[in-house]
This record gives sequence, C-alpha cells and structure tokens, in this order.
Amino acid sequence: MSSRGRGRGRGRNRTQANVPVLNNNNANPANPPVAAAAPVNAAVARAAAIRGPQSALTSYLASAGINANQIRQDAETRRAAALASQQPADTPDDDDEAAPEPLRKRKETKAQEAKRKKEEEKAIAKIKASKKFQSRRRKFGSEDELSDEDEAARAMWKSDKAPLPGQMENCAVCEKRFSVTGYSKPGPDGGLLCPKCTRDLNKEEGAARKKRKTAVGQARRQIQSNLLDGIYPGAKKLMTLCIETVAKHVEDASSLGDLPAPMVDKVAASLAKKWLITPATLNLFLRPGYDTVTVYDGSKLSSDDYIRIFQIVPTIKYLRLRNAVQFKNKVMDHLLGTTVELESLSLHGANLIDDERWNRFMNEKSQHLKALKVYHTDGHFGDEQLELLPNACPQLECLKVVHNQKVSDEGLFHIAELSNLKKLTLEIYNTTSTAPYVEIINNIGPGLETLALAAVHYVDNSVLHAIHENCQNLFKLRITDNEVLTDASFAALFTDWLNPPLTYIDFHKCRHIDAAEPRENPSMIGLASAGFEAMMAHSGSTLRYLDVHSCRHISREAFENVFAENKVYPELRELNISFCQGVNDFICGLIFRTCPNLKTLKVFGNFGVKDVRVPKGKILIGVPNALGMQIEGTELAEDEGRVI
Repeated sequence: MSSRGRGRGRGRNRTQANVPVLNNNNANPANPPVAAAAPVNAAVARAAAIRGPQSALTSYLASAGINANQIRQDAETRRAAALASQQPADTPDDDDEAAPEPLRKRKETKAQEAKRKKEEEKAIAKIKASKKFQSRRRKFGSEDELSDEDEAARAMWKSDKAPLPGQMENCAVCEKRFSVTGYSKPGPDGGLLCPKCTRDLNKEEGAARKKRKTAVGQARRQIQSNLLDGIYPGAKKLMTLCIETVAKHVEDASSLGDLPAPMVDKVAASLAKKWLITPATLNLFLRPGYDTVTVYDGSKLSSDDYIRIFQIVPTIKYLRLRNAVQFKNKVMDHLLGTTVELESLSLHGANLIDDERWNRFMNEKSQHLKALKVYHTDGHFGDEQLELLPNACPQLECLKVVHNQKVSDEGLFHIAELSNLKKLTLEIYNTTSTAPYVEIINNIGPGLETLALAAVHYVDNSVLHAIHENCQNLFKLRITDNEVLTDASFAALFTDWLNPPLTYIDFHKCRHIDAAEPRENPSMIGLASAGFEAMMAHSGSTLRYLDVHSCRHISREAFENVFAENKVYPELRELNISFCQGVNDFICGLIFRTCPNLKTLKVFGNFGVKDVRVPKGKILIGVPNALGMQIEGTELAEDEGRVI
C-alpha cells in the first residue's frame, strides 16, 4: 500500500475511533468503545460509484478522508454524550419521560457526578471572579430575576456551553430541528428556541414590557411638559381634574351643557394640545345663542366644518381660529353671504384667502370690527388691505399682523391713521425701515396700551426716542431681534419717562452681532448693563413678565445691583435670562430672594448655573447639567422646588 493510502486509512480509523456507542449500556460513559464499521450496502456502493465532475477542493477533501456528514454525526454524538454526563442521577420520572431516548438510557456514577459538580463549581467561581461579571450579568436578567450571584454565574456558564451558531439543535418548546444562530433565544426552562417559538415568546413578553415602558415614559413626558408650561407638580385643582376627565372621554360627550365660557375655553385648549379637535368634537363648542367660538387647532377640520360654525352659531361676534388651513375662499364667501357681524376676528394659518376676498370682507363686514388678528398668511393680506383699514374699520382698537411676508413700508404708513388703536403688534418679514414705525408712534402713540414690534432687525434709536416722547399709557412693550439699538438709548427710554411702570417687557435678542468680534461690543449695541438697570428702576415695582434672553452683554455686576438684597420685585412672575453670560448660581439665588412671587425662571445656556437651591413652589428651567431634566430637593431642604 502506498504512503498516501496508509495516511488515508489512518485518518479514517482515527475518526472512527472517536465515535462512542450510546446503545451499549454496559460501557463506561467516560471511555466509550470504538464503533464497528457499518457494512456497505451494495446498491449504495454502486450508486456512489456514479459521480459527476468534481472540483479540486472536493477531490482534496476526499483524499484526506474528510467527510462532512461524518463530522456532523461525530459532533452531535459528542454533544449528546456531554449533555448525558450533566444529567443528574436523581432526576424525577416526569423529566425522564420527556428526555430524548439517548439521554434516558445514560446513567452517571457518583464519582462522575462529583467530578462534574467540582468542575462546574470551579467554572462558576472563575466567572464570579472575572471583571466583566457585573456587566455581562445584565444580559441574563435584572437583579430581581437573578438576585443570587451563583445563579447569574451559572446562567453565564450554561450560555457558554450552548451550541455554536451554525449547529443543529432541537427547540426547547416544540422540539423541532433548527439551525442555531447568534440570535437564538434561550427557552424559559433551558435550551434554545426556534425562530417561530422565539417570535411567540417575544410577543408575550414584549406586550407587558412595552405597556410598562410606555406608561412610565408618558408620565415622565407629561411631568416635563407641565413644568415647561409653568405647572408645578403636585395635587391638581378640582377644576383641572374635571377638564382632564372631559378631554379624556370627549368622544363620549354629547354636549358641554351650561359650562361657563372660561371653562369651555380651557376644555378647547386641552383638546387642542392632544390634537383631538375633529368634526365630531367641534360640535361641543358650537352652542346656539352664544357669541364666542374658539378653536385652538383646526388642522383636522374641513371648509364645510368652518361653514357649519356660522350656520349653528349665527349670533357669533368673537371668532378665534388657529391652524385654520381650510378656512379659504369658500368659507369667506359663505361668511360674506350671512348676517354675521363680527367684532373680533383672529385667523391663524388661513393662507388660502386671496386679496379679493379680504377686500370684500373689509368693505362689507368690518364696520363693527374692533379687533383684527391675522397670523401666517404668507403671500396674502398686504399693503392693499392695510390701506382699507382706516375707512373700513373705524372702531378698530386692536391690530395684529404677525409672520407676514407681503406688508412693506407703504402699508405700515396707513396704520398711523387708525386713531382709535390701543393694541398694535407687528411682525413683518419684509425688510422695513425706521420711518413708518416712527410715524405710527408719533400719530397714535399716546393712546397705545400695547406696542409689540418683533423682528425689527434694522430699526434705529429714533423709535425708542419716539416711544419716550409720545407713549404715556403703555402696559406692554416688546422690541425683539434687533442689532442696531444701543444700550444708551434703552437707558434714555426709561429715564424720566412719563409712562407708568410697565407690567410686560420683552427685549429678547436685542444684542450685538459681529462674527469677527462676537464678544467685543465697543459701541454697546443692544440691551446691556445701563439699559437693564434703568429698566428695572422704572418698571421693577409692577413688572410681571420680563424676557431679556440673549442680551448677553448685561454684566454680572448689573445683575447683582438689580437683584441686591435691599431690592424687592413683588409682582414678577416669570423671568427669562437665558444666554446671559453673567448669570451664575449666586445670581439665581439673589433672584429667588428678591422676587418672592416668582413662578418660573429660565436659564438656558448659562453654564455658570450648576447647583441652585430652588425654593418650594418655583420652577428653574434650563440648567445645563448632566443630572437629567428634573432634580428633586434634598432631604435636608424639604422646601426646595423643582429644577429641569
């Protein structure tokens, strides 16, 4: 025989020598005898002799005596023998009946059992001593499921002995044969699960887990939402609970009965926050004989639903609609054909009404109009409509044109002719100059109670001078997003001003903008220290709302002077000092001390704020730390408030 034949014979004999015979009950399990070679069937041999073309790799494996089927059988036999050696000798009869045939017949001597347990204890001790034990333990369950370290280590040890990916295994539930993968999941009583049983188990466990996580997540988000809305956590008022109950079961409600108007308004706001205003729920707010209809979110309503408002409530005088995208020409045509006489119209997002319909409304339906508020009309409602206002709306007292892209300087000049105007809010996104604003303030400034000029990027100091000279009845003043006004002009505005102290001030984003020198401000552009101190000296006693966020050139010394220990601001309820570099923990403490009725303090972007003692009943929002959105008060300070 050639050396190649001898090598092939030795390899074949060596492979056969490792195959144990499980049916021999008298054999020693630790040293199974060599299996006898099975006789070759003549028909099989003749069939095996007929072969097609073979690759070089197939020929090489055959010449080396490597047979895939034989290797698979050897591996399965060794695995069965290993599992049989681990089977306890005192296993109950029920388990024996459920075990496979090879495992039932195998028995284990006391010496083998002691040796196996000793090796198992060594392996478990080694796992417990490893550094990765605690981190790997999470893969096998929480501390409630595996509170004992021995159990956790035993689970790891068993997982290490599990079949490798690519091998065949019987499902622990349905006992079907399947191929093990890296995603095969262990069964509840040991073993591995097939893909079908894995999906079934995931559905059972996932439903409870998802429900629990969803409930916890919703509660946490609701708490944070309430805090951002200024609602302090704790026991709710009875009225709030009733409103929430109505909103929760609104689909079962047929009417709101005789609820007062403020209560109906709160129910409408609660439904809008959850996007529950639908054609069906709209009927709850359409009460014949009433004069007010408020829809805070009309995104799910159609044009016919808006028409239905005027059909069911023909006595309506005050109409407020938000997100009224479908309030378009069709609805306006219907309104023009009714006998409705509106005194207040507030439309948000009605950008599908063309200029022709607006002109008809001004000429036919605005004689009794006292308030007109138009938001987000995009390319409609421009200079032409503002020109009609003085003659078409002689009783107009409130005008709001917000987020408008069509109004220009020419249209703004016509606002100066509205002699009865008391409240004016403008947010024009076309580039406008200073002249029309000065003209408006000079003509109607003495009668204004509210003046809000938002996004006036290039309006200069002459506007502040006109306000100082003409406005003597203001309660609310807003000038935002400006990069021209100077700190000296703000200080001059509040110095010797005949106007009574203000209750609402918003100067956010009135600051210096220069990419080349972002921190330097030689010209003192924007609201800075001098203007801030003059403002608080003039209006601090009555001020209820103050927003100076992004006025980053207000110094720490100015904050310390304004909120010194001898100062008190009894009416201040909400303060926003976000992105002011001079704010730190000490400043926040001074603010809480000098503002006894303060409810909300916002400090976004102030990295000097790290650990603030928040009094009970107050909310600190925007702390830039890594401790999470909410920090409870310590046990030593039970009167501390909330930080998010």
